[in-house]
Amino acid sequence: TVSPILGQDFVDMSVKAGAIGVILVMLFMIAYYRLSGFLASLALLFYGALVLAIFKLIPVTLTLAGMGGFVLSLGMAVDANILIFERLKEELWQGRTLGAAIEAGFNRAWTAIWDSNVTTFIVCGILYWLGSSVAASAPVKGFAVTLFIGVAVSMFTAIVVTRTLMRLFVGTGLAGKPSLFSSYVRKE
Repeated sequence: TVSPILGQDFVDMSVKAGAIGVILVMLFMIAYYRLSGFLASLALLFYGALVLAIFKLIPVTLTLAGMGGFVLSLGMAVDANILIFERLKEELWQGRTLGAAIEAGFNRAWTAIWDSNVTTFIVCGILYWLGSSVAASAPVKGFAVTLFIGVAVSMFTAIVVTRTLMRLFVGTGLAGKPSLFSSYVRKE
């Protein structure tokens, strides 16, 4: 026999696994990217709150498939920050100031972020269409909707929120210490 509690158990385990995953990712980002990783972690928390607020407004029912779309979009949000920080690290390595490195890093990472997100939007459209045309495929539509919303918000938080938080440090005493913003910065 299968009880109705079984579904709730899976949802509870998914939420717990997601929380543990987010904490581990944030710890990695902070350890590897230092202050930049901390700022990305703040942006990630903002991302999570914003996505959940949008889910509440639409409203979106978070099934296991929907939670899968949300977690995947969370990974894409982290990926965008990693692309940006790796470009930032290259710019700092070349001896640019923090302000110039931030702008160049974001600009250089933008095309890769845009390409990956647009292809994901296309896949979301296909999955949503497929879910609409096949009987009993609400989980496919739920996955597509949560992934689409999550990726759209992740683009916003990576490009706008993280960049804004990074710009707050330009012109401060911390800007003169590029090792705070990335590991493996060339020593002068």
